[in-house]
Amino acid sequence: MKRLKVIHLITRLDFGGAQQNTLWTARNLNPEKYEAVLACGKGGELDNEAQENSEKGFYRIVFFSFLRREVSPFADLAALFSLWLFFKKEKPDIVHTHSSKAGILGRLAAWAAGIKVVVHTYHGFGFNDFQNSVVKKIYVFLERLCAGLSRALIFVSRSNWNYALKNGIGPESKFHLIRSGVDLSRFPASVSDPEIKKREMGFETNAPLVLSIGNLKPQKNPLDFVLMASKVLREIPRAQFLFIGEGPLRDAVEEKARELGVFERMRFPGWRKDAAEWISISDVFVLTSLWEGLPRSLVEAMKSGAPSAVYATDGISDLIKDDENGFCVPQGDVSLLAARVIALLKDTDLRRRLGRNATQSIGPEFDIHGMVFAQERLYEMLWSS
Repeated sequence: MKRLKVIHLITRLDFGGAQQNTLWTARNLNPEKYEAVLACGKGGELDNEAQENSEKGFYRIVFFSFLRREVSPFADLAALFSLWLFFKKEKPDIVHTHSSKAGILGRLAAWAAGIKVVVHTYHGFGFNDFQNSVVKKIYVFLERLCAGLSRALIFVSRSNWNYALKNGIGPESKFHLIRSGVDLSRFPASVSDPEIKKREMGFETNAPLVLSIGNLKPQKNPLDFVLMASKVLREIPRAQFLFIGEGPLRDAVEEKARELGVFERMRFPGWRKDAAEWISISDVFVLTSLWEGLPRSLVEAMKSGAPSAVYATDGISDLIKDDENGFCVPQGDVSLLAARVIALLKDTDLRRRLGRNATQSIGPEFDIHGMVFAQERLYEMLWSS
């Protein structure tokens, strides 16, 4: 088989599982079989890392000034035209799109440019059941249209697969399940002195610690994390809470913590490169997401043996089975979530049982190296068929 040129297109390189996995794939495609190109909008937190990888020769990177997350008729049309010109010039063998905006514009442009193989990965959906119904219908229509232009549709969770079927997106014959991968060899991370690490964050060294990781955005629903903390603190006043991540809801989250009188027991340090170490020294991991693809942070927590209390949200439900390898509660039931966290903090044996089962739940299908290999096999199958 000839060496194939693959363009990976994503809206913007913000911190997140979709972006990190796309970077990893572009960097680690077999260079003897693939010429990798990474295309994206400007302004993401991971732009510098992507540029450094490009300078080292792992792939070529191209930025598009009109490709933005926000809906803008002028910018979106300009991005569509720019991508069409780009594909016509590059003549890639495969275009692989990620994220909602790039997925729609990229697939339309690739189809118009006559690209033979177009693949899209759903790391989640641009629509959800919390949206205005008219807005959701528009997004569903666009996804149905673009699914028809795709040779293959990749899902990172079985829940997302089923959600696509429910909304009539694409024939199931195009569906492929490839998990959002994690470098499993890095978990659990070792921490030489947990007490020093906690003191550096301003935490007490012998008080329980509850952790969450994610963007401070509506999807991750961080306000419920604060509400949960306030309920836990009524029962366990010495509990401490850490939310690693950044986003537009930071001010609202901190204001709510102050309003509830729990701000002093919480820390919001933004994104940190040592998140794996914080997972290792936390007592409970929590996710309050309203919609998900497959949350990498939860996979990392489970592999690290951290007992989890989470909302029963699409991709999360692929991972956590209630009272087997964690606690899974209905979305929005903050009181029950808090009760599960309290139970975990009070019961060492329960934490050990759920943590041990969580570790055993994360098999090789979640390994990031296997994720890349699975994509390569799919490319080869699509190209040769």
